[in-house]
Amino acid sequence: MENMQYAEELVKEFLVFRGFTSTLQAYESELSTEIGRNFQVDKILDLVFSVYIPKYQLDRLQGLFTFFKQCFTSPADSELFSALVKLELSVLRYYIVNALKSGRQDKVVEFFGASGNYLLQKREDWLAWFALLKISTEKNTIKCLKNDIKQLNNKLSELQALLEMKEAEISQLRRNGNGVDLGNMNVSNTSAADSSLEGQDMPGVCEESSASGSTAQGFDSQSSSSAKSSTRDMKLHKSSQISNAENKQILVTEDDFPEVKVDFQETFLGHNSSISCCRFSASGSNIASSSVDGTVRIWTYDSSTPSSKNATIYCGSEVRALSWECRSDRLLLIGTANGGIKAWNADAKRVVCDLSTSRDFPSVLDLKCSPIEPVFVSAAASRRSGSTIFDRTGFASLTVWHMKTWKPVTVLPLGEDPPAITSVCFNHNGKILAASATDGMIHMFDMSAGLQITGWPAHDSPVSSVLFGPAETSIFSLGSDGKIFEWSLHNQGQILWSRDCSRFCSRESFNKRMHEIALDSDGKRLLVTSGLVRAPIYQVQGHESGLRTLAHSASITSVDWHPTLPMYITGSADNSVRHCFYDLRSTGHHGPNESQKTSSS
Repeated sequence: MENMQYAEELVKEFLVFRGFTSTLQAYESELSTEIGRNFQVDKILDLVFSVYIPKYQLDRLQGLFTFFKQCFTSPADSELFSALVKLELSVLRYYIVNALKSGRQDKVVEFFGASGNYLLQKREDWLAWFALLKISTEKNTIKCLKNDIKQLNNKLSELQALLEMKEAEISQLRRNGNGVDLGNMNVSNTSAADSSLEGQDMPGVCEESSASGSTAQGFDSQSSSSAKSSTRDMKLHKSSQISNAENKQILVTEDDFPEVKVDFQETFLGHNSSISCCRFSASGSNIASSSVDGTVRIWTYDSSTPSSKNATIYCGSEVRALSWECRSDRLLLIGTANGGIKAWNADAKRVVCDLSTSRDFPSVLDLKCSPIEPVFVSAAASRRSGSTIFDRTGFASLTVWHMKTWKPVTVLPLGEDPPAITSVCFNHNGKILAASATDGMIHMFDMSAGLQITGWPAHDSPVSSVLFGPAETSIFSLGSDGKIFEWSLHNQGQILWSRDCSRFCSRESFNKRMHEIALDSDGKRLLVTSGLVRAPIYQVQGHESGLRTLAHSASITSVDWHPTLPMYITGSADNSVRHCFYDLRSTGHHGPNESQKTSSS
């Protein structure tokens, strides 16, 4: 400060040189009354809080602090410089708070636009303020989205009412125009097996399989030629027909099924594209759902259940298959359209293994974990051009993988150039594997021997989905002709129960995807995906014709049942997944007391 007088003389000289006579007069007047007082804190504070901040003069405010920093450049002023930096931080924050309280968000945006990059990269004490800014933005976005969802729900209700009216009109026209009793339609021409194995009981299906390495009657586990012979025999079954006297079955068509009465439902809106698969975990506490954009979400429907396993997994390709580990909720297997198989650890929230099928079979169509052994089976296929999804799948590959080493154990024999395997399922002890194929066949494998033990032509069209019945004395299959059959495993080729669901699963709906079926835990109700906005629930045991699920706004692409509770989930092409808890003893439209919830997390 010893050079203060010299500096003042320089200022006067400058003002005279520039001709600022009025400014010079005011400057001299100020000096005459303030000489020797140095920095005047009260006037500086008044300038900052009465002028710069209320009038949003950000440049001048920052310039003032820049000038002060230049005044404390010597090492002896380090403490003062540190205090000045803290003061600057507090004043700038006050500037932002004042702007927000005054409704001048534009000044806040201007502040972060001018200084944001510097503060974010160089000033750690500003990081929390950027987080607050992000939260504020997200809150505004969520508010807008909630308004949009409300409007869309209103529009959806209107469209559902219109759709139900049109469906009722179509049903009335069909009843008036047909004049045919479809309830007495005979299926004597349905393909079934009269193979050399007819009349034999299925080994290992209705009772425990014998010790490891045992084989079915008529097969030698140590002879590769017998496996080829069994494949040829199965192909010969394709041309055979069961006699009319032995297997006359009735295909029941769907009339106007009543709507299932729902006690509680929740709609999950976490996906941005059509749902490709949705599955309950082994305990039923968690749900995994995937979409065609390659995203998998893990979520829980129960607010009382810890959501620690909730996660989003990005796979980079359309997800075709999901399978939870059968003994816990820890591991989820994910199969993609480009041949990738990921193993996701839900506890650690990370991918623990990333596998790939061979280049010859790049498309994973299904995955299933063994209920007992630490192995899983992948059904993959080659690609070709075609109009339907079955035409676009080529030859098949069925591989058994170990879940400890994450390496292939064996490739199950399917014969030379076999058609694609579309669906696989294990029996309760993992000894038997059933697989459906695009040539209409159902194949059965002994997992201990790694061989096919039998097979029969189940449909005149590709089989889309297959699963064991509740007592494992039968097996269900869904064909692309829209027919569902329950096949006896005691008397091979005998049809125990059947339904014609072509109204819901038309041939045209198979152009983009395969339909699937799911049984509830009691094995009494069968749920089927649908090309319509509602899916059928068939009564397998009993005389009820069936029910219809609650409507989505697009076709239903995936279904599953809770392992123990009367609860099901439906995934839809409208990007949503809905789970419903319902009263099995009542039907009809749900009342106004039904609990509904929408989640977009």
